[in-house]
Amino acid sequence: MLTRRTLLKYSAAAASALAMPAIARAEPIKMRLAHAANEIHPGHIAAVEFKKALEELLPGATDLTIFPNRQLGEDRQNLESAIAGTNELCGCSGVLFPSVTGRNGLDAYQLPFLINDYDHFSRVATSDVGQKLLDDLAPAGLVGLQTTDIGQRHFLCATKAVKSVPDFAGLKTRILPVPLHKAIWEAVGTSPVGLPYGEVYGALETGVIDAVEINVSSMLGENLWEVGKNFTLTGHYPWHNVIAINKAFFDGLPEEVQQALRQAGRDSIAPTLDYTKNQDNDGRADLQEKGVEIYELENLAEMQKTVEPIVAQWSKDAPLVAEFVEQARALA
Repeated sequence: MLTRRTLLKYSAAAASALAMPAIARAEPIKMRLAHAANEIHPGHIAAVEFKKALEELLPGATDLTIFPNRQLGEDRQNLESAIAGTNELCGCSGVLFPSVTGRNGLDAYQLPFLINDYDHFSRVATSDVGQKLLDDLAPAGLVGLQTTDIGQRHFLCATKAVKSVPDFAGLKTRILPVPLHKAIWEAVGTSPVGLPYGEVYGALETGVIDAVEINVSSMLGENLWEVGKNFTLTGHYPWHNVIAINKAFFDGLPEEVQQALRQAGRDSIAPTLDYTKNQDNDGRADLQEKGVEIYELENLAEMQKTVEPIVAQWSKDAPLVAEFVEQARALA
């Protein structure tokens, strides 16, 4: 396996010319990475850490430009562009990959209450089965490079405090319109409403929706605290973010660059998770200072029991998901 130590010892110009003449003497390979998050969001940090790791592994060999803040589109558009090769790389919500690519393995990260915390996520994402989920994207024309958590999800309500499971009943709750999220939030008792991420603020402000399942980073980055003041800590699943590259483009790269891209994906997981974890914990105090009331769900065990059958259902329908569930529980 290509390691940081192995590559860095060739970073001097003369050594690089001997070890990797094709790369050292060529113009930097230009690549674009598009994502929808703003600059304080862990989704952007994931891209920045990936770029930093790549440049440390192959100094001067690549020229990666990051396009944040929905500059080139929402999550789905960025994913579709990477598949088509319009952009080389994308960073977007892992839950979108099954609906766009038809490869359902990445649903596994958001099976309710399967991943306990950020440390547990790190162990799973860097495990063999975590790599299998990335490799499973190949038939869809993508090479998965990184999976990280950009914020445990909780529940924000604009209309009332949600303190127990019955309080969820009937709340018009924004979800990403995918089958897994629909199944989870219908089981909890809400009335799910599928909306693009960029429309959440306006929908909460105008009453189109009552609530949204969301993370701290998105509340801060999108100023959702201005329109929702009741935040209930549930930690029902992580919001996993995946960086992927167009497979045809990847296959045309020198082997050293391919290996470095894969290694950069792994190397950038830990610093991104550190940022996410700190923002999650510290951000709660920021939200309280902005007038947000934060609650613990009184009967979280009841919510967990309510959605538990969904884990078995998704595992039954997909062997790779079942393998992931088994490995995640073993690594808990």
